[in-house]
Amino acid sequence: MDHPHAPIGGAAAWRGADLAARGFWPRRLDEAEIAALERAVAAARQAGLSPPGFGHADFPLPDLAPLLAEVAAELEHGAGVVRLSGLPVGRIAPEDLRRLFWGFCCALGTPLFQNTAGEVLAEVKDETGQGIAVTGDGAGPLPSARARSRSTGPLRFHTDKCDVLALLAASNGIAGGVSRVVSTVAIHDEMARHRPDLLAVLYEDFWRMRPADEEGADHADRVFRMPVFARGPDGAFTSQYSRTYVEMAHAEPGVPPPRPAQVEAMDMLAALAEELCAEAPFTPGDLQLLNQHVTYHGRTAYADDAAAGQRRVLLRIWLSVPFGRALPEGHRVQWGRVEAGALRGGAIPGRSAVTA
Repeated sequence: MDHPHAPIGGAAAWRGADLAARGFWPRRLDEAEIAALERAVAAARQAGLSPPGFGHADFPLPDLAPLLAEVAAELEHGAGVVRLSGLPVGRIAPEDLRRLFWGFCCALGTPLFQNTAGEVLAEVKDETGQGIAVTGDGAGPLPSARARSRSTGPLRFHTDKCDVLALLAASNGIAGGVSRVVSTVAIHDEMARHRPDLLAVLYEDFWRMRPADEEGADHADRVFRMPVFARGPDGAFTSQYSRTYVEMAHAEPGVPPPRPAQVEAMDMLAALAEELCAEAPFTPGDLQLLNQHVTYHGRTAYADDAAAGQRRVLLRIWLSVPFGRALPEGHRVQWGRVEAGALRGGAIPGRSAVTA
């Protein structure tokens, strides 16, 4: 492979203005595809199946095989970003919408546990009930990424612990909540051109902390080290990163403070993410898929109007996918397994959330 600190280029190195101009892989589900999904939902309902109690075999989608192949190719070998629109969420009962989302995702990969308490199909919404934005700017312990996401506050750019993050907009708030996505390959390449010294720092180990509210507190290696940027054995790029968990690690006893070069590198990463990102509001019925090895995601703050029944609710599934890339050996500490296509990631690494 090329020198790991050289620009990578390719379809995944998109810049936000380009992606926003063409759309997040703009693809609207046609009536035949929606009908196929609704038939599969009806069959699952008749059989008494609900998430997580069924897998791909129980939710066959032969008519969507061409679409699913396109989606997989775009996620792994293209931009790493797919947004499908047009699901008629207004005419689909909430439990059927969960069946549809789960079944579609099972056709792409294996759903994972999002916390050790057994959450598998999450609802990302304001759980404070009061429109409070949890940001971590105040006094006291740093809030986890999960706590931030379940409030109305903005989210910094980060990855989730899965190959592919799937989000379905069930409803949207009255203002804000704009999805923000950035190519980590584009960030990498900008740093290679302008600050190769800081790029080299991101290839070094950073202290991380496992979030107790996702992965539990009983880990011998709750604090561990892993680089922000890395290349797999075949040269494929990967970045698994949340600055929140770097900051939480450095707040632990015995963990040294970050080096000035590490802080500068993370600051530049954040500044480039702001410069290079694409933004697109969610419309109810949008299904967004992100390859977590080549993209970061975040959002703007939002406001619900609970009294009027207007709330922002995203359904979320973490996927391990059979088309996933091989990862560096040192990433086992986070992923469990690193082989191409392996069942890996999640709050319980490598364990399927399908219980059928």
